[in-house]
Amino acid sequence: MKCTITLVLFASSLGLCSQAESVTNVLLIGHKLDHPYGTHMYLKGCRLLANCLNQNPGVRATVSNGWPSEPSLLKNVDAIVFYSSPAADIMFNKNNRIQAESLFERGVGYTAIHWATGANLENGARYEQLLGGWFNFKFSGINVDKQRLVQIDPKHPICNGWSEYDLHDEFYLRMKLNDKAKPLLKVTTKGREEIVAWTLEREGKIKGRSFGITLGHFHPNYGIKPFRRAIVNGILWTAGFNIPKGGSKVEIDQEKDLKLPPDPRKKK
Repeated sequence: MKCTITLVLFASSLGLCSQAESVTNVLLIGHKLDHPYGTHMYLKGCRLLANCLNQNPGVRATVSNGWPSEPSLLKNVDAIVFYSSPAADIMFNKNNRIQAESLFERGVGYTAIHWATGANLENGARYEQLLGGWFNFKFSGINVDKQRLVQIDPKHPICNGWSEYDLHDEFYLRMKLNDKAKPLLKVTTKGREEIVAWTLEREGKIKGRSFGITLGHFHPNYGIKPFRRAIVNGILWTAGFNIPKGGSKVEIDQEKDLKLPPDPRKKK
C-alpha cells in the first residue's frame, strides 16, 4: 500500500510540474512598411506587443517578419496574430494556405489588427469564417476621427482592467461581420455606430477563438495603456489564457518602445 501511495504522489507531482511549466506560445506576424511613416508600423508594433505578452507568466511571444519560413515557429503555436496588410491574402495564397488551414483545424487562436482584417474579394468569404468579419473598400470605408471607444460587453475578459476612453484613430466603416461574431467595441463616427472589435467562437473544421480589432493606424496609440491592454487581452483570450480581472500586464518603456528611428525608405 505504501508503495502504491508513493507512486501516486510521485505521478501527481509530475502532473503539477507539467502544468506549472506549460507555456502559451504566441506568434506575431508583421512585415515591411507600406504606409506613411508613423502609421502601420507593423514590426515595431508586433515587437511592442510581444514585449507586453512576455510579461505575463506562462506566455512566450515571438515575432516573425512575414509568414515564417521556419516550420518550428508554427509547431507548438497556440495563437497567431497578424498586424500587417490584408492577412487573408497572405495566409491563403498558394504557398501558405495548407500550413495556415492546418493550424486553425487544430484550434489555434487568431487575432487580426487594423488592416490585417482586410481581404480581397476572392478570400473574403473564407476569411469571414475564420475571423468573424472583414474589410474591403468595395463595401467599407475609413474615417480619421477622435471618438469615445465604447465597450459593448464590459464583462467580457478582453475588457478586463481598462475603461472607456477617447481615441484618435483611423476607424473602419461598414465592416462585414459574420452572424456568429459578437461585437465587443464600438465608436460613433460620421453620424453612425461602427463596430471596431469583435470576437468569434469558431465551430466545425476550424474550431477555436478569433478576435478582430480594426484599431491601430497610428503608432503613438500603442503608448496608451488601455489600448495595449485591450489588444493583449484579446490575443490571450484567443489562446484560451485566463485573463486576470485587472487585465494583462502591458508595461512599456515609452522612450524605447515608442520612439521611431529614421524612415529606412528615405534615401541617405
